[in-house]
Amino acid sequence: MSETRYTDQHEWVRIDGDEATVGITRYAADQLGDVVYVELPEPGRSLGQGGEAAVVESVKAASEVYAPIGGEVTAANAAIADDPAKVNADPEGEGWFFKLKIGDSAELAKLMSAGQYADFLKGL
Repeated sequence: MSETRYTDQHEWVRIDGDEATVGITRYAADQLGDVVYVELPEPGRSLGQGGEAAVVESVKAASEVYAPIGGEVTAANAAIADDPAKVNADPEGEGWFFKLKIGDSAELAKLMSAGQYADFLKGL
């Protein structure tokens, strides 16, 4: 069974065993507007928790995507590099950015649950 956690920078991470899938939340995608370009990390790259992992550009702005947890990138979503609009269409599904092998699962404790993230959004 997978578990999804969230950051205060509006990234999500879905945990499935020792692998994690990372993307941006619906809130982040809505704030960005129409996504026109995505730069993804290369497989094999090592990321630290909170480190810059990817870049997303929209008609409004460019923004970094940070690694919610540390680990080694195992895959990047070529589908969103080819068609960045997928990020807007399904940011918490088909619009995922990259996958990584989890470095330290204890880092997950620093992230928000879905309920905590929903409460966090109410304060914005």
